[in-house]
This record gives sequence, C-alpha cells and structure tokens, in this order.
Amino acid sequence: MNSRAPIVGVIVVAAGSGTRLGADRPKAFVDLAGRTVLERSLSSVFGMQREAQVVVVVPADLVPEAQAIAGHAGGAAASSISVVAGGPTRQQSVALGLAALGESVRIVLVHDAARALTPAAVFDAVVAAVAQTASGIVPGVAVQDTVKRVDDDDMVVETVDRSELRSIQTPQGFPRAALDAAYAEATVEHTDDAALFAAAGHTVSVIDGDQASFKITTPWDLRRAEGLLTAQPAAAGIRTGIGTDVHAFDDDSELWLAGLHWPGERGLSGHSDGDPVSHAITDALLSAAGLGDIGSMFGTSDPTFVNAHGEVFLTAARSRLEAEGFLIGNVAVQLIGNSPRFSPRRQEAEALLTGLLGAPVSVSATTTDGLGFTGRGEGVCAIATATVSRQYS
Repeated sequence: MNSRAPIVGVIVVAAGSGTRLGADRPKAFVDLAGRTVLERSLSSVFGMQREAQVVVVVPADLVPEAQAIAGHAGGAAASSISVVAGGPTRQQSVALGLAALGESVRIVLVHDAARALTPAAVFDAVVAAVAQTASGIVPGVAVQDTVKRVDDDDMVVETVDRSELRSIQTPQGFPRAALDAAYAEATVEHTDDAALFAAAGHTVSVIDGDQASFKITTPWDLRRAEGLLTAQPAAAGIRTGIGTDVHAFDDDSELWLAGLHWPGERGLSGHSDGDPVSHAITDALLSAAGLGDIGSMFGTSDPTFVNAHGEVFLTAARSRLEAEGFLIGNVAVQLIGNSPRFSPRRQEAEALLTGLLGAPVSVSATTTDGLGFTGRGEGVCAIATATVSRQYS
C-alpha cells in the first residue's frame, strides 16, 4: 500500500431504508448471491487502480455490522475504511461522509451502495475525468426507450428527443473543495450530488457509464442482479492483465527468482525477497481482475512483508481473485537479464508457479544484447501477462 495519504476519497452511501425492496432490513445489508449488497459494492471500490480513502455511511444501529463487512471487503486495505452513521436524508448522509474525509483528499467520489455491480473501471474513469477537467463528472447511459411527456390527465403532450437524455449513475466525482463549498451552501434537498453541485454554479459533464451499474431498488432489480451473478456460464468474459517488475542486483542479498532459491548467485534488492518474476505475475493477475496492484494490496511500508518470498504474494493474489469470483486461466512471463542462466531450472520454476496458482505458468528468458541496465548487468526485469475469467457462483 502506498504510504502517502490518498488524494481520492470515496463515500459509499448505504444509509437508506430501502422500503421499495420489501426486505426486512436496509437494502445494502440484503443478501445478493451469497454476499451483501454493500460488500459487492465495496469490492468494486477496492478494485480501483488508485488508492482511496473510503467512508461508508450507514444507519447508526448498523455501524458495527458495516465495519465487519467493510473489513472483509477491503482485505489488506481495510485500514483505509471508516464507517460513520448517516443522517435522515441522503444529502445529510453524504455531508457526514464528507466530514469524515482526510485533509489529503482532493477528489471525491460519491457512490450509491445499491449500484452493487458497478465495474471498478467506471470509478477509475470518473477519477481521471475529474482530474483532467476540475469539474463535476457523472457516468450515464443513453436512454433506450421512447419517452413521452404527459399532462395531468396522462394525455401525451409530446415525444421527447431521447438523443438528449442520459440515465445518470454513480459514482459521481467532484473536486473536493468545490463540493465542500456546494454542500455548505445548499438550502434545499437535491435528487443527486450532481444537481447540488450544478445548483452552486459548477459545471457537470457526463461520461460513459455501464449497464451493470443499475440501481437495486425493487425486488425485480434484486432478481436481475442475482441473475447476472448466478445464471451466466461458469467462465465468462476472459480478461487480460500485464505486470512488470525490476530489481537491481545486491551482492549482500540471496537470489530468489521465480519462487526458487538460487545459491551462489548475485541477489536482488527489494523490500521483500526481490523476486521480479513473482511480483510481475502478482501485478498481472490483479490488473486482469481490476483489483489494483501489488503496491495497493501489500505495500512497501508494511513490515509484514519484509523479506517475504514470492509465494506469499502469489497465494494471496490467487485468494483475492477467487474471493472476487475470478478463475486464473494462464500466465506467461519473460525474464530479461544476463544472469542467472535460467534454462536449467525453467521446468522446476514453472512447476512451482503452476502449483501455487492452480493454472499453467510458462516462463521464458532473454537478454538485451548488452543494451540498457539489464545488458550492463545492473539488474533484472520481468514482464508478465495473465488471463482470468469471471466465475459466477
């Protein structure tokens, strides 16, 4: 995990009663295919590429339960989560979430927990757009149905040009200072944060959303979400990821490479064992699943991982992917460097890595013909690609 304070904050609003869902508890705490709606929503948040402070706003009497859910969803990043009691309205709940954000936060995303299947990529896109434009950013999808305007007697008055319409989703993103000021000035309740932000005189732009980001409001919505999670083929939608890692030679260290110990060879420097093959694979797997990277999951500031061997990172990454419903397809790694001579132990390394990941792993090795830092014998580089598929259970 990055030791610097995060500049992105995500407020997950889960304080509503959800009466239209007809459940006996708030909808964020209702089961959705074996996990609560809140946990599934938080899984997307923690799949963001950028580290973020997360504030979950829930009913006061459910704070302890939400803390347990958030801790499970966050895993190693659980320390970045706080849970606060919400207010009587959504707008007041968001205001309480804003007050809980740290001073380092410069970009704020507000997300409805009820949009539990929102892909992590949508969060990343909103953050990038806010950073680029310094304006409010909301994801939206085109309206597909013909829309009619009617009068008080339900008589059709006109057909609305749907090309000008968007169905707006969350997360909605804003510059922190401007959103704080807009909330401080707000005197009426708005339908969403973008409306409040625009009412304060700020610009709001729409970027592409995702059909999976629908809001779970009614029992039909819940059945639809469960259907997406349970009724699809066992392995759907192959995804790919890439990971790269570089370590310099260190004569005072032992060499660990591709999960193997190499006695008598020059070691590599690093917070852990400096194994670039294992680290590149970990990054490729997390990247393919949209679950961040090795830095956000482990972090050089955590003493737990001092001198930790590659198998620690690989098994943890595999567990995280499987917990999120992913199956590893295969991994390919290219090792770049002058030494050690890798081919005599290739099969041994591939067998070890395949066993750790439960999927085929192939490792090749090459040199750069004397070019660059690897050619000069200053260090070793590894580039990994991985494929994963989403499992529905």
